[in-house]
Amino acid sequence: KGLTIVEAFDAPGGVTGYAARAGNRPLTLYLTPDREHVIIGPMLDADGKNLSQEVLDATITQPDIQSAWPKLEKSNWVADGDDDAKRVIYVFTDPNCPYCHKFYEVARPWVESGKVQLRHIPVGIIKPSSPGKSAAILGADDPSAALARHEENYSRGGIEPLEDMPAELREKVAANNMLMSSLGIQGTPGLVYRNAEGKIDIKQGMPQGALREKIFGKK
Repeated sequence: KGLTIVEAFDAPGGVTGYAARAGNRPLTLYLTPDREHVIIGPMLDADGKNLSQEVLDATITQPDIQSAWPKLEKSNWVADGDDDAKRVIYVFTDPNCPYCHKFYEVARPWVESGKVQLRHIPVGIIKPSSPGKSAAILGADDPSAALARHEENYSRGGIEPLEDMPAELREKVAANNMLMSSLGIQGTPGLVYRNAEGKIDIKQGMPQGALREKIFGKK
């Protein structure tokens, strides 16, 4: 489920501790002596001191997002904009998300000018119809055109969800959901982009004000 074990450590009470990362979120796991059960979360001592935090501070200092770009490139994305655009922004998008639709509209000047290519990664998390709609976009003969039609008709419900999803499309949507979770993104739209220094940044939700230009560049 996108969990990365960083380091094992000795823990009190006969359990084995593991420092781990779930996307951008550090956490600890404790394996019971029978090696059949795992407890996830902080361990407190009798005085209420958080023993887990000391371990996390010592072993996990920075979120591991800088290695994410190759995973995004290999994900199930849909192009929106010029392939030669100077900036590429990956966007985790739920077809039923009103903020994703708003983001799509806000991004039009940058996309239509050829300066930005959005690579939408359709997920299915908001409504029961979300996976089916994402599958319909990914499985279309022209996914980019299907995405555009969905956005143009968003107020009328957008694209019709696939009721009987082929296993291949179901797996693609599930893989997108898992990738989103592994990056610690908990809501849509979830933007992943390279900042002015070339490092990977993540923005959750609709970017406002000056942040838009920081992500998109100048119009």
